[in-house]
Amino acid sequence: MAGWNADTAAGPLGAGTVTLVEGSSFCISLPNGDIHPEHPHGVFFQDTRILSGWNLTVNGQPLEALAAEMKEPYRALFVGRVPRSDGYADSPLIVERLREVGAGIQEQVTIRNYSVDPAECVIYVSIGADFADLFEVKEARIQRRWDESRDVDGDSLTIRGAWQDIRKSILVQAPGAAVTPEGLSYRLSIAPHTQWSTLLTAVPSDETASPPPPSFDNVDEDGLSPMDRRRQEWVAKIPVLHMGNRSIERTLRRSYDDLGALRIEDPNHPERIVVAAGAPWFMTLFGRDSLLASEMALPVDPSLALGTLQTLADRQGSVVDPMSEEEPGKILHEVRLDVSSGLALGGKSIYYGSVDATPLFVLALGSVSRWGFAKDTIAALLPHADRALEWIRDYGDKDGDGFVEYERLNDRGLVNQGWKDSWDGINYADGRLAEPPIALCEVQGYVYAAYTARAWMAYDAGDLALARDFADQAALLKKRFNEQFWMPDRGYYAIALDSKKRQVDACASNMGHCLVYGLLDEDKAPLVVERLMSPEMFSGWGVRTLASDMGAYNPASYHNGSVWPHDNALIASGLLRYGFIAEAQRISTAMLEAADFSDGRLPELFCGFSRDQIAEPVPYPTACSPQAWAATTPIRLVTNLMRYDTHVSLGGLWVDPVLPESYGDLHISNAPVAGGRITIDIANSVPSVQGLPEGIKLRPGQRPYLTELVEQAGLHREA
Repeated sequence: MAGWNADTAAGPLGAGTVTLVEGSSFCISLPNGDIHPEHPHGVFFQDTRILSGWNLTVNGQPLEALAAEMKEPYRALFVGRVPRSDGYADSPLIVERLREVGAGIQEQVTIRNYSVDPAECVIYVSIGADFADLFEVKEARIQRRWDESRDVDGDSLTIRGAWQDIRKSILVQAPGAAVTPEGLSYRLSIAPHTQWSTLLTAVPSDETASPPPPSFDNVDEDGLSPMDRRRQEWVAKIPVLHMGNRSIERTLRRSYDDLGALRIEDPNHPERIVVAAGAPWFMTLFGRDSLLASEMALPVDPSLALGTLQTLADRQGSVVDPMSEEEPGKILHEVRLDVSSGLALGGKSIYYGSVDATPLFVLALGSVSRWGFAKDTIAALLPHADRALEWIRDYGDKDGDGFVEYERLNDRGLVNQGWKDSWDGINYADGRLAEPPIALCEVQGYVYAAYTARAWMAYDAGDLALARDFADQAALLKKRFNEQFWMPDRGYYAIALDSKKRQVDACASNMGHCLVYGLLDEDKAPLVVERLMSPEMFSGWGVRTLASDMGAYNPASYHNGSVWPHDNALIASGLLRYGFIAEAQRISTAMLEAADFSDGRLPELFCGFSRDQIAEPVPYPTACSPQAWAATTPIRLVTNLMRYDTHVSLGGLWVDPVLPESYGDLHISNAPVAGGRITIDIANSVPSVQGLPEGIKLRPGQRPYLTELVEQAGLHREA
């Protein structure tokens, strides 16, 4: 997911770290609520750390953490106690910090005195603001030092920072506090069995604004903050789920919550909601991540995929820029909102170094077009899809061999530009690194799906010549791929072709993505599935990114032996496509069981240790949580096994369940389809649907794939 080269991996956040997320803002702190600048902690707004220190002491003592409970993705309650100075274990002073993140933070501090005696307390909060950008913090290499000034005005403190011609500031408000340039304090006596409370706010500011931004001020007539209202609106528009298996039900509901928290607005079009890649470091628009996550979330909220496509289309490449790796028609890799240090990939706010975002854009448009949006809405995106396909032809396949490959254009870009984008993510079976240009196997699958999607959309619109052209390109790619990537002596596909068009022969999970889109020859699929489900690949929790008998295997690596939930969700889709139901059920069940060990939330990835060796999934230290791919994985796994999908122009909805008996019966209401809302019941594996929109019927079996529709339409020219 992340753009990581050899020297840019984020350090661990630390045990028990709490992350709050709201839009593109987030807060990372210790379990007692404190924020320390020497750790990758802070309050971040528009990719800037506006608070680097926020530490509360009572009578000079930091709080001993007791509990940190997430109320909502943007709100948490920290409970701690004040250590005693007389050597006794139990303290009568309990401190609660109810924190909410928005444009900054708001924190209600409550101290409860459970003693029979009054408690004399000095409460002090030290405040730091280094205005470091996100990359400096994530990579633990803060080099800039801002010229800082601090101004006290009554019970408020304004901290201003200047670096070159950039100016930033924050405003801290503490009603009734004694405020100094370094922090704020309260001196008070709390009577026996009573409590004291205050409300602190720290928000970004400018020279003209003194009150807090509206994110904390404007509580509506129902007493809801804007964050609460936003969440309430999200809950009202998504499906309501009940399952016989309460554990899976909890996981799916957690996925809904996390997906809601990862929604961000396009600054130029606030009505467009897109999916951020993940917290804490990637609360921004990513091409690959946002497209895949929003496509997997189509059954929950199709508008997320549409908003993501529209936002990416507005930022589609138009010129050749080696620094940012922009090229005409190319879809971006990532956007950064306010990064000024030059540490961003390519040194600019938008970086385009992704080989797969561009075909995924076309693929996702094909999926979105099936879900019933207005024809003119889809038509407005078709020119962008065609420009993306031109990029595939003119820039993606620079040597004209029919495969899309990558090689970074400057030494500040990503070494590897597929989803396994760590510096050592693509290697041979003996562990040697592959040399670019590199043609990844799964990227050819995405391109094949893009050709097929464009062929079908053209056919649907009556443009038979264009439809035949892309159908032929898809057929030729499939033929070449199966000739050049297949390794008959190994019984699986090469992960890639290298700079000399040699097969990169590591056994990796990437080939599972090719199953999803139908790129693999039918006669080769059983051998691929056998390899994917072998003890070397399947850990017991999921399919590893790299087989354990490969030279580069490391169960605690980022891409060379770890287990990624989204990777497994796509593999499970491919298994079902090729008829391997039991294997898809096995992967899905293992993934959903893994979520039980992290309160129903799947992380970005976890380590690839065998389930026989270690009885619980082993966390990967720097995994994002919540993360978009991982949040949508349970949705994809369950809808896969429901075989639930729609194709509005064909007038069909398909539900053909192969859910394991252990999942129990399933009831879903308020599910969006073609502008309407439906109710789905699955009892004893028998589906029923109520509320279908006009013109949509429940069809038997599973939805025909676009490759099947293209073939049925006779679009392939005779060779």
